[in-house]
Amino acid sequence: MEFHHVLEAAGVLVLGLVFYSYTFRWRGPWARLHSKAHQAVSGLAFGVLAVLLMISRIRVSSEGDFIDARAVPIALIGLVEGWPAVTLAAAVAACYRAWLGGAGALAGVLGIVGTAAAAGLVHMWARHDGGVRARHALTLAGAGFTATFISFAVLGEAGLKLFYPLALPFLLTSFIGIGLGAYLFRDVVESQTAETARRESVELRAITLLARAAAHEINNPLTIVLGGLSLVGKRLPPGTEDAQWIERAREGAQQIQEIVGRMNNITQVAEFEHEGLLPPMLDIKKSGEAR
Repeated sequence: MEFHHVLEAAGVLVLGLVFYSYTFRWRGPWARLHSKAHQAVSGLAFGVLAVLLMISRIRVSSEGDFIDARAVPIALIGLVEGWPAVTLAAAVAACYRAWLGGAGALAGVLGIVGTAAAAGLVHMWARHDGGVRARHALTLAGAGFTATFISFAVLGEAGLKLFYPLALPFLLTSFIGIGLGAYLFRDVVESQTAETARRESVELRAITLLARAAAHEINNPLTIVLGGLSLVGKRLPPGTEDAQWIERAREGAQQIQEIVGRMNNITQVAEFEHEGLLPPMLDIKKSGEAR
């Protein structure tokens, strides 16, 4: 292999890792309103990376044989982000390969689609297992290599003759690129997930302390109000309009007392589903429910 070609491909993948790392940091508060936006941006970006890798090919022999690592960014973004992102990435790469044309255009598109499908399925498997592990990365690397082989096999005997001398370079590209890339991307995801959990813990503690302080300040005068309403209600003749108003006031005060009780038992941060121009606010009822 031409070493400088390998460095170019590695540089493109590192660029993708840096981009993903920075955008993932913004995902915390941003993703609450735009849960799919990060996946869309990542998918488009990694589709562009796949195109760049198709342009900057790797020379693997003195006879002028070339390969490219287009499958690596598609596999990686599918592994860590799932179907929406990998679909966009594959669409960008497939459109470029179809635009290039040639006898192998259809086979190239099939290889891209196969890699994307494998990445989406392995992502679902990894989520079921609680996160990306070595077995997921290795399985995806093998699936990516298989998709590449099938894309050559579609061309028949001529395609297989082209593939055999390129099999080892493709194998190394799949397992080193996807395997090492998955490890680095997993590190980014896990570190940012831990940081997000820490921020949410601090946020929950601050909200809990504030809610308890407010509940304490409300509860003291509320107790006095309830006591006064009870005394007044006993002195009024039953059934009179004044007695009915006192009873309604007592019911309202008791509802406030229930709200104060929920404020003392905040266990999570749940926003109230509001419409119009109302600002975001805490849903005290949902925030007091058990997780």
